[in-house]
Order: sequence, then structure tokens, then C-alpha cells
Amino acid sequence: MIPARPIPFLAALALGANLVAAWPHLACAQSAAPPASTVRSKPAAKPGYLAQGAAPVASAARTPAAPDLAFGAFQRGYFLTAFALAEKRIEQDSDPKSMTLLGELYANGLGVPKDDAKAAEWYKLAAARGDSNAMFALAMFALNGRAGPRDRQASAKWLASAAKLGHPQAAYDLALLYIEGQLFPQDFKRAAELLRIAADAGSPDAQYALGTFYKEGRGVPKDMHEAVKLWAQAALADNTDAEVEYAIALYNGDGVPKNEAAAALIFHKAALHNSPIAQDRLAIILATGRGAPVSPINATKWHLISRANGETNLQLDDFVDKLDPATRAAGEKAAKIWLDAQKAAQDLQNGALR
Repeated sequence: MIPARPIPFLAALALGANLVAAWPHLACAQSAAPPASTVRSKPAAKPGYLAQGAAPVASAARTPAAPDLAFGAFQRGYFLTAFALAEKRIEQDSDPKSMTLLGELYANGLGVPKDDAKAAEWYKLAAARGDSNAMFALAMFALNGRAGPRDRQASAKWLASAAKLGHPQAAYDLALLYIEGQLFPQDFKRAAELLRIAADAGSPDAQYALGTFYKEGRGVPKDMHEAVKLWAQAALADNTDAEVEYAIALYNGDGVPKNEAAAALIFHKAALHNSPIAQDRLAIILATGRGAPVSPINATKWHLISRANGETNLQLDDFVDKLDPATRAAGEKAAKIWLDAQKAAQDLQNGALR
């Protein structure tokens, strides 16, 4: 049997003492504004808040099939065209989706100079007309101190408004607040309800978190089968934590039919994503030959990598110590290549941040 993942529940959800640290992926993209003469800017992969929620749709005054030309231009990187089309729709229809789009352009400096105050004005106009993406954007502005001082209370208020309208990322982030239990009384049942909204909308983070709820019986009845189903969904979207939990369940036959070979493949994938726990479990598999052919060299490699990343396994230490010198040296060499490459990548990243 592969050991279960020994991670405290809140740590597994990446909640730190400061909630801002748990939400770095929610900040606006910081793209530089293109020159005023630029008609087309390089696409920014759906930057910022619009990427977090549903794409804008035609306003109620339009026919449902009418294409949203402004958002189409935004997606393709034609930001000045998107700005002009959004302005036109606002003049004609007071369209809240177009107001949010203008907020997005100002928030990120896309086709126009970056201006948090103007972005916030447009987001507020859209939010007053019921646009959940604008509410989510305002929550992130309040959290990060943009267009005003940081205000976690205001951020929570906007998250609650957006979540009430079914915004998946807002529902997920609000669930974290109920788990944290600082702005609101800790309430796992309410957190589970919010995670379900986000999970059903396809959020891998919410699927993983809700699966953990079902594993532990927090806010929902304990149900390992439901936990595994959610982790499998999140694993398909490359959520590394979910891959680890799903692989452990598969290997042990806990909530799902036992399949050691399939588990080994998933552990390998998560190990390549640098999960120390997956690296450790993969080393166990390669040392014992249960789920994959025995490979003392690769078992040594993954054990040493896992250990360098903070995982402890005394049995694998003993396994490596008892290998013949040539095999152990080959495993150490394979691990060193990985660790050297990892350090070089980290040094490169640190240099880019200076």
C-alpha cells in the first residue's frame, strides 16, 4: 500500500496566513500599454479578470445569437478596435459587458494607458448592472489595493455578490475565506457549497479542494468515491495535487478499483511537475516493482530528488544504501542532472525577477 498524503487540510488548499499569498494568480496582468498608433497588439491570452469568469455575451437588448464583436476583438488582441466597439455598445445599449471590457482594457493598459481609477469606474458601472465579472474584478482591486487602499472587507463583499450570480472563481475564493475563518466565521458547509459551484463550472482547484472535503468529511458527508471522482476531473486538467491524491487512491483501491499500473503513470506525470510526494511514491514503485518494472537506478534518482525537495523516507534511504556502488552512482548521477537543471531554472527565474 502507498502511504496516504500526510498534508494538513488547510495546507493542502495552499492557504497561508495572508490570503493574498493564496491568490497570486488572480492579479491583473501587467501588460505594458502599446503605442497609441498600434491598431493590433500581441494577444495576451485573455488577460485579467475576464479570463476568470464566463465570456461576455450579448446584452438583453440584442438577439441571443448576435456575436460579441468587441470581446472577439479583445480575444484576438485588437484592443483599440475592442475599445471602440465597446464604447459604441455602451452608447447604444448601456451594455454592462462592454463596460467591464473597458475596465479590463484600462486595468491592463491594453490599447490605452493603464489607469486603475478609470478601470474601477467602469467596473462599478457594470457591477451596478449585475455583471459578475465586474464584481470579481472589483474584489481583486480591493484585495490588491488598486484604485484605493487594500480592503479585505470590500473584497469579500464583491466576491459574495459575484458568487451569488454563479461566478466560479469568485465562489472558489469566497470558499477560501469561509475555510480561513477570519473575515467570516469558519463554515465548512458553506465553503463546500461554494466549492461545488466552482467545481461544477470546471475549476480544477475547486474540484481538488472539494474532493479533499469529501475525503475528510468536512462540510459534506465523508465519501471517498465522490472524492476520487472530483480528483480525477481535476487531474485531467493537470492539477498536480489532484494527480497525487487520485494516484494514491488508484494504487490503494480506495474509492476506485485498484490499478497500480495506472497509478504509476500518474505519479510519474506529477513527479515531472516536481511534486515531492509523487516523486517519493514513484521511487517506492520502482524499488518494489508494484505498478512498474523494478528499476533501482530510477528509484534512487526519484528518491534523491524527492529528498532534496523536502520529503523523508527512511526505508528508501536504506534501500539506496544497500545498492551496489555502480547502481547507486548511476542513480545519483541521474538525480544530479535533474537537480542541476532545476536549480538553473530557479536561478534564471530569480534573475528575471530582480
